[in-house]
Amino acid sequence: MWEYSDKVREHFFNPRNSGPLEGANGIGDVGSIQCGDALRLMLKVDPESERIEAAHFQTFGCGSAIASSSALTEIVKGMSLDEALKVSNQDIADYLDGLPPEKMHCSVMGREALHAAIANFRGEVWSDDHEEGALICKCFAVDATLIEEVVRANNLHTVQEVTFYTKAGGGCAACHEGIEEILAKVSAERAGLGEVSPPPACPAAPELPKAQPVKLTSVQRIKKIEAVLESVRPMLQRDHGDIELVEVQGRQIYVHLQGACAGCMMEAATLGGIQQKLVEALGELVQVLPVSQMKTA
Repeated sequence: MWEYSDKVREHFFNPRNSGPLEGANGIGDVGSIQCGDALRLMLKVDPESERIEAAHFQTFGCGSAIASSSALTEIVKGMSLDEALKVSNQDIADYLDGLPPEKMHCSVMGREALHAAIANFRGEVWSDDHEEGALICKCFAVDATLIEEVVRANNLHTVQEVTFYTKAGGGCAACHEGIEEILAKVSAERAGLGEVSPPPACPAAPELPKAQPVKLTSVQRIKKIEAVLESVRPMLQRDHGDIELVEVQGRQIYVHLQGACAGCMMEAATLGGIQQKLVEALGELVQVLPVSQMKTA
């Protein structure tokens, strides 16, 4: 299990500036629920000074995504747009006293949302539809341009680091060769500029054949889902709430939040945290949705 700083926990359990922002004139949407994370950043900018007066967020994702989004809104409040454009994903992580390496992609998503919101305010076109770069990772819809930017900005050197920062390569692994090509390109450019490369790694042990994931039966899958829900139930019950599994339709898992959890302002955060646990337990991307969104035949 990942180790989270006290500040990450604080911004997860008590997120700042969560929810719609009245009068927002700069909105940035990044990610997608289908890929497991989605973020909407809303800015209220003074048109004359281009200074950010307020920032709010809405996110669908894990605790790190919520904490990173909350931190970002606190960081940029009071900044000019030009100052905000200089905020890096590392600045977000540093504000939270660090993020687990596997969760750095949450800070990258925040930086992308910030750039999208500023472009929206200025009437500029901001797009992550891969017009500038070939789609490298189809599992998480990550293109070459984003991977290269993140590699350069964060001095990354391995496929695993790229996965931690962008999620690319974290699914079927078919894109690893493409990621390695980008890493080699950036490494060659660094060498040409005389930049210091990391010391060569010790020779790796011969790679063993990768074990193929065992496909769960429907019964096994539901039992795993129920086990995860049981693991979070005590936490919900401490807050006078509860959760019930209602239906499983492919990758959509419908639940009924009960008691104090029903209609709670943290409902989306609760479902996002449960979804992350289920993704890890099942080894596949799933959506956790309230029963009110369940489609009936």
